[in-house]
Amino acid sequence: MAVKTAGAGLEEQWRDILSVHARTMCEIDRVLHPHGLGASDFEVLDILASETPRQGDQCRVLDLVGRVHLSQSALSRLIGRLEKDGLVERSVCVEDRRGVWVALTRKGRDLHSEVLPLQRAALERTLSG
Repeated sequence: MAVKTAGAGLEEQWRDILSVHARTMCEIDRVLHPHGLGASDFEVLDILASETPRQGDQCRVLDLVGRVHLSQSALSRLIGRLEKDGLVERSVCVEDRRGVWVALTRKGRDLHSEVLPLQRAALERTLSG
């Protein structure tokens, strides 16, 4: 007879969280793929679309690192891809030459507006239960 410990309940809860996260990310990837985006790409666009009006249409890359759950190098590569696709633009911070700003372009804003309902519907499908 197996004895269930308090830790076993936490492990099960943790696995449930991971399962919901994986299903949600896969669904978002699935609906955004035809638009050339993945879930992490969308997350960056979404943060920039919702946050940047308060910052003069730009956001420090360092401020994005903790919000998109990617390493700094992975985020830098993702921003590079978005920039290559014309969705964002980067610039060096004038006050601190080590800082980098990123901003949505018009094309990025338009694409975000187009796919926002798809991402929100994917969230609704996977998280409503």
